[in-house]
Amino acid sequence: MYAWIWRVLPGNVAVKAALAAVLIAGVVALLFFVVFPWAEPLLPFNDVSVQ
Repeated sequence: MYAWIWRVLPGNVAVKAALAAVLIAGVVALLFFVVFPWAEPLLPFNDVSVQ
């Protein structure tokens, strides 16, 4: 899959590296701003009790 993305990206190695960094940053932003806030209420991390 990563080889396919690398082949599809246009430009030389420097441009491909920059575009790959932008893609990675976009995926991380999507995770932090959409996926993690959606999933946070479903996770049991706030159910802490010491007996």
